[in-house]
Amino acid sequence: MAYLHTHVRPMQGWWRRNPFYRRYMLREVTALFVAAYAVELLVGLVRLAQGRAAYEAWRAALATPPALAFHALTLAAFLYHAWTWLEVMPKTMPFVTVRDHRVSDRAIVVAGVTASVIASIALFVAVRLVIAP
Repeated sequence: MAYLHTHVRPMQGWWRRNPFYRRYMLREVTALFVAAYAVELLVGLVRLAQGRAAYEAWRAALATPPALAFHALTLAAFLYHAWTWLEVMPKTMPFVTVRDHRVSDRAIVVAGVTASVIASIALFVAVRLVIAP
């Protein structure tokens, strides 16, 4: 009686074997920082609803060295997360043509980064002018 043996690839550490998969997993880990920061902002809203003293205590906690380190790490994670989204943009959209010439992937990424920077600066200016003049 012949036995059929199926090949089973080992799954342990599959993402470490290929640089593409390592970058993919790093990008997915950045989503945890996005979620943690969202929770931090929600805590701020809860503290705001609890009154001025609770809100000021929350703000004071944000100025501690661990909180500042968390914010620096979160900023780095956000920047990497945003960069990878912009980098994949040309791969996910149909070809863009201008005057019968295909727009390069690099031009699309540069346009996305530029638009993001302009929008961020505009938001910063709007908040400084309207909320904290």
